[in-house]
Amino acid sequence: MMQVLRNMCYAKIHGATVTQTELFYEGSITIARDLLEAAGMLPNERVQIVNMSNGSRIETYIIEGDARSGVICLNGPAARTAFVGDKVHILAYGMLPEEEARGLTLNVVHVDEQNQIAQP
Repeated sequence: MMQVLRNMCYAKIHGATVTQTELFYEGSITIARDLLEAAGMLPNERVQIVNMSNGSRIETYIIEGDARSGVICLNGPAARTAFVGDKVHILAYGMLPEEEARGLTLNVVHVDEQNQIAQP
């Protein structure tokens, strides 16, 4: 019997503020290390960025930024999808077998205006 893998959202950085955009860069999103650790995300992992300010949705990969710097920087072509000050959600997905997918609890990391970890 074929095993179905479900593509599940397992982590979310909720309501982060874009602090920088760097158009002339290789492309990616730079995220402060402490936020990555709290969310369980890894450098080079594919993520989706949902811009609450303009509705855009893009996919790119993570570059680790300095811990507690609050950096959320869209690099390369991704820089065209946001302005500094825009609010974004950063979503990470993984493929899980059906039984694991049904028991998954989404790990949501809420941040304050300076992209420091906050209580929900």
